[in-house]
Amino acid sequence: MKKMLYVAGREFTSTVTTKGFVFGILVTPLLLGLVFFLMPRYLTKAPPKVEGQVVIIDPTGVVAEPLAAHLTPERFAERREKTKRDIENAAPSVFRRQAAALPSGEAAIRQSIDTALGEVPRLQVLPLPGGTRVEPEKEALKMALPKPGSGPAPRLAVIVVQPDAVRPAEGTDTFGSYELFVRNKLDDRLVDDLHSGMRDAIVAARLRESGLDPVRIRNLTSVQRPGSRTVTAEGERTTNSVLNMLLPMAFMILLLMSVLTSGQYLLTSTVEEKSNRVVEVLLSAVSAMELMTGKILGQMAVGLLVLALYAGLGVIALVSFATLGLIDPLLLVFLLIFYVLAYFTFASLMAAVGSAVNEMREAQSLQMPIMMVLMIPWILWLPISREPNSMLAIVLSFVPPLGNFVMLLRMTSQSPPPMWQAWLSIAVGAAGAYASLWFAAKVFRVGMLMYGKPPSFGTLIRWARMS
Repeated sequence: MKKMLYVAGREFTSTVTTKGFVFGILVTPLLLGLVFFLMPRYLTKAPPKVEGQVVIIDPTGVVAEPLAAHLTPERFAERREKTKRDIENAAPSVFRRQAAALPSGEAAIRQSIDTALGEVPRLQVLPLPGGTRVEPEKEALKMALPKPGSGPAPRLAVIVVQPDAVRPAEGTDTFGSYELFVRNKLDDRLVDDLHSGMRDAIVAARLRESGLDPVRIRNLTSVQRPGSRTVTAEGERTTNSVLNMLLPMAFMILLLMSVLTSGQYLLTSTVEEKSNRVVEVLLSAVSAMELMTGKILGQMAVGLLVLALYAGLGVIALVSFATLGLIDPLLLVFLLIFYVLAYFTFASLMAAVGSAVNEMREAQSLQMPIMMVLMIPWILWLPISREPNSMLAIVLSFVPPLGNFVMLLRMTSQSPPPMWQAWLSIAVGAAGAYASLWFAAKVFRVGMLMYGKPPSFGTLIRWARMS
């Protein structure tokens, strides 16, 4: 036991002290953690104020006025208020409950949303008659923006309405449209407002031309879309499609990243020690079983470090955005359990592959089937997270090593499986991990001192049967 722990400690320190591990594994989460820490603070900074002129060349004579009404500060304020309500309603209920529990929490959230949306634009719409030359008007878009309050309002956009935008040309039922020319780096939200304003103005003009009431037609053809509510045995809650998609994906990435990182390090170190003949010296001091177990335990500690770093990064992000209550702490416990099971299964097979080859190039063909098996849950992530209780998801939950990933996906979905299925999946995963360890021990004992042509899978099976 002492020798195994010594090997594990050596494996852990030799991995985490390399420059590649430090920069690739440690620095990245630290930088992301810094971003998550600073992001809420930068979101409170207001965007720059938008003031300027919008020129519209309108040969129809009926589009410029409704566009000017659409772009008034009052109408902008109405649309911003609706956007703010939509953002507040889209937030998960737990987010709102936590905000309400904090001193001035709801007021702070509203202030953050108001700041992020910024002040309403102050636009001056200048209608020009049809026949006005477009190119001279567009030249003003190239001029540099003056400092606020130091000159006339800058030209922000030029809109050219086509003559048949309201009344189709004779002999055809096809309407024309409009052209929009904007200043470089103009706020995308303002561009969207210009497009929506032109669409509403032209459609209203067409309806009036046809003898119809635009307001009545709008009321007849629009239906307010309510938010859906998920009904469960515990009660009702507001459905949040973004959270439903991101939470399973985050846990899947955490599990895959930690397993793949530690397993790949194990394969690399095993191949290097064998190709350099260092393994012969090691086997003179410890048995093959002690060496393999120590290497697996050492790299498991590396994977736990990666898992802790990125899971902690996620917790920092949730704390920064006051949404820690979105995660059930029990899910983190199951994440650790499924990591241990998935790691032992995957690492055992990687150790077997590493002991059977002489260089990394030879390991590619043998590890490819293992990598493909690990990619199956990632490929099936979307259908499983959408239908966590489908027959496909239930069956894969009890197929090692896929069950470790699939069950975690199901548990983080909005329809988690019964707890007995989770524990049964853990038991099946433990049996699969034990079988992988047994197979790897047989192959490791023979392969570490075998040199020459790399074996096939059939040869590996024969080694396991004969040892």
